Amino acid sequence: MVTREREYTIDDVWRLERQPLNVAEKYYLIDGELCVKMSPNQTHGRIASEIARLLGNHVVEHGLGWVTIEVGYHPPGERDTVLLPDVAFESRARAAQTPLPTYAPYMPDLAVEVVSPSQTLAETRRKAAVYLRHGALMVWLIDPERNTAESWAATEDGKARSEIIEMNGELRGGAVLPGFTLSLKRLFPAIRRPPRG
Repeated sequence: MVTREREYTIDDVWRLERQPLNVAEKYYLIDGELCVKMSPNQTHGRIASEIARLLGNHVVEHGLGWVTIEVGYHPPGERDTVLLPDVAFESRARAAQTPLPTYAPYMPDLAVEVVSPSQTLAETRRKAAVYLRHGALMVWLIDPERNTAESWAATEDGKARSEIIEMNGELRGGAVLPGFTLSLKRLFPAIRRPPRG
């Protein structure tokens, strides 16, 4: 859900999230547009949790940095955009060494968004472009309805390129997460349902 009564800032989001009536709400901003992040359904939650677990294991094993869940990130020096990826990876080189009591003032190296029933794929793709425009190196969009994923990255000329990965394919960490691969079959619950009868 998007609200466009006026141009919002990070300060507005911070204040909204701390009001007693809004403690269960989560907000994000794209170019001053205030958006409410709806509570995820069970499929969404399980997929995000599995990604976080697998990423976390790889990151810890190789000492690469940190994996976060639903942390607010905003571009350095900008006040009209704050994004809330379902899962993110911050490399040691990029991340604050001590956790901050505010939103992170940088974009993660990798942002992962699971497409939820309350969002269209086009809305989620818009987020991918915003992440990349503001410094993220890679974005994964996971689409449980289609059992596919999209891997987005910035090109040298500043454009965004994407690759659609079918259910039998895998996500690759590339230079962002060396050695990391994730088969989509591990993510989609439909694959793991026991046979009927």
